[in-house]
Amino acid sequence: MPVGTRAEFCNDLVSKMAESRIVCIGEASHGSQEFYQLRADLTRALIADHGFVAVAVEADWPDAYRVNRFVRRLRSPDQQIDADPFGALAGFERFPAWMWRNTVVADFLAWLQSQNDLVSGGSAKTGFYGIDLYSLYRSIDVVIRYLEKIDPAAARRAKSRYACFDAFHEDPQHYGYAASAGVADSCEDQAVMQLVDLQRQAGDYARRDGRIPPDEYFFVEQNARLVKNAEEYYRTMYRGRDNSWNLRDTHMADTTDALLTHLYEVAGHAQIVLWAHNSHLGDARATDMARRGELNLGQLMRERHPGETFHLGFSTYDGTVLAADNWSEPPEIKTVNPGLEGSYERLFHEVLAQKPELRGSFWLPLQPRDTPRHLLAKAGPLLERAIGVIYRPRTERQSHYFRADLVNQFDAIIHVDRTTALQPLDSPGQQAADEEVPETFPSSI
Repeated sequence: MPVGTRAEFCNDLVSKMAESRIVCIGEASHGSQEFYQLRADLTRALIADHGFVAVAVEADWPDAYRVNRFVRRLRSPDQQIDADPFGALAGFERFPAWMWRNTVVADFLAWLQSQNDLVSGGSAKTGFYGIDLYSLYRSIDVVIRYLEKIDPAAARRAKSRYACFDAFHEDPQHYGYAASAGVADSCEDQAVMQLVDLQRQAGDYARRDGRIPPDEYFFVEQNARLVKNAEEYYRTMYRGRDNSWNLRDTHMADTTDALLTHLYEVAGHAQIVLWAHNSHLGDARATDMARRGELNLGQLMRERHPGETFHLGFSTYDGTVLAADNWSEPPEIKTVNPGLEGSYERLFHEVLAQKPELRGSFWLPLQPRDTPRHLLAKAGPLLERAIGVIYRPRTERQSHYFRADLVNQFDAIIHVDRTTALQPLDSPGQQAADEEVPETFPSSI
């Protein structure tokens, strides 16, 4: 079936997706305009036509919550709502800022705020949340500022506990290396104690100050949990990629589950859309990741919520992509190599060459009852490409391909044969210097 406009794919694909409680929409790169646009269009339909109440993305919790305040017009005593999507996205300062500070996301947020303005009565407005774990120091600051407003004594305790991190000058990688090498004490106990203390006082805080919106405690508790998990993440970074990857994706799964529980308590129902890279949202058990001992968010969602998830992946044969050469370097428009022989990208390109009526793109349903699944399974596991925020065409086979069984990795796939580079809101020179580890480090996805 051809895709390209909402009218062409919405009815069939969205109706399949809407049957699930958790819809995972991936991307084959962090810098392709078509992937972002199609994902936004599908999500619009799920929200407007099927009542989905949250979009949770591969981004830091504090930065995304600023966006959440904008799209839901949420005010807190010390927070003003940003005037437009560009202001709401201002928190995404660090490399790779273009992942969220781009024209597609800005347009989607403007639409989402307008859509939420139509909600009346007791119906739930749709929120925007981050599920990643890189914002160690910013999350510490959020916890302390919240407690200063509501419980000064608890704020002093939090400052004392979190002071353990002060010696590392807001450089979590420095902390992780020092703690893992045994040259500095771990801050694990302090981070855990602060989370437990905050949870113990939850009921009292809810009664103490009615000016604080109901979501604010949940927002703060997730920041405290993030500090605990991020502390462990930075210590494990130096023990091997599989340890840190697994901890990161488990944190994203735990945050998603906490969000589902919170939304159900507040709204009485909870259908959620997840936005992340294919490598996070496709089932790791169907890829080389399993052989390396890695799991991912998509696998965990399937295991924890059997029969309640839908996983959509993307692929492309060639075109251009917005990506960097190395960490913290400005992004540039790069030419994407044609898909390799023996890859799904090449297979889909050859299909399109024989079917000009598809106009360069199509989607395939891959659930057990779907005929394309059985046809594609005959090809066996093939290579699959993953482009993150870094793209190195000269070493592409080693850097960007892995073997995958697509029919068990996703429930559907959208192939866009030629894609174009994502349009960022900022010029490359406006990319801010890193205060913490770059998002997607160390895998770039």
